Amino acid sequence: MKINSYGQVEITAEEAFQSLYSGKINNLKNVYVEGEDRTRFNQARDLNGDRFPELETLVLPNITLEEFDKLNQQNWFMPKEYYDFEIVGYLLDKTTNEEEYQRVVTELEIFAQHNMIDLLRYIKYLVDTMRKNNIVWGVGRGSSVASYVLYLIGVHKVNSIKYELDIKEFLK
Repeated sequence: MKINSYGQVEITAEEAFQSLYSGKINNLKNVYVEGEDRTRFNQARDLNGDRFPELETLVLPNITLEEFDKLNQQNWFMPKEYYDFEIVGYLLDKTTNEEEYQRVVTELEIFAQHNMIDLLRYIKYLVDTMRKNNIVWGVGRGSSVASYVLYLIGVHKVNSIKYELDIKEFLK
């Protein structure tokens, strides 16, 4: 099995059958088998009384990988209330002094330059969902702890201002 640059899963006919029989894959949506393997799978499928879905032909998008990424960066799987959530105001309201306020403004400018404000909304949704469902996540690791904004959202518990961590460490 391999995943191509467009995120499409490409497998052999044998892998498709093995995955279906083992229960690892319940359906084959967005899974592709090319050429003779696809034909063999679909013929065997027909002999088994349509027990499995027919495999589709792999069609690569007719756009560049950069255009594909940009298009998909706009598709966040979260409730509408989070799409409309005023994340900037939320974060600024969480500051308690001028130093925190300036740090949040600086980080938000960087997030905006990298076109990542929607990512912050999604992260807020993810943290809220984990809290609601009592899912435990880590205290913090890696360069993300350099972001005070992520600290305010609740991604980690490391106050980057207190420990004088530079935001530039996060977005290298």
